Amino acid sequence: MSGSEPTEDGLDAEAAGQVNEGTVDEGHYHLRLYVAGQTAKSLTAMANLKRFCEEHLAGHYDIEVIDLMKNPQLAAGDQILAIPTLVRRLPAPLKRIIGDLSNTEKVLVGLDIRPQNLADKNPAAKADGI
Repeated sequence: MSGSEPTEDGLDAEAAGQVNEGTVDEGHYHLRLYVAGQTAKSLTAMANLKRFCEEHLAGHYDIEVIDLMKNPQLAAGDQILAIPTLVRRLPAPLKRIIGDLSNTEKVLVGLDIRPQNLADKNPAAKADGI
């Protein structure tokens, strides 16, 4: 993606991979986390996001961390007014969550993600594609 900084410290290479526009499938999530330096809240948000993705998106995600202390001009592109802010770029529509991402239920609702274990426990939900 042009104009964005590679991922900052705190995420492994697999979780932090850049999105290749031509290879993203419909169920793939591209998440961009805006932080300001390595503050406690930023580090907590990074750790919570990584945990959340491993539990609920299992290999169907890319995380890009943007440090606004290094590149403040990048805040304008996604209209970032507070930090940390998580932006779901793909799948459309764009969604934003502000905070340290510690409440899993609010993150699921905010990103419009249905828990994987819901489909496993509810055959009707699985049949409906939920």
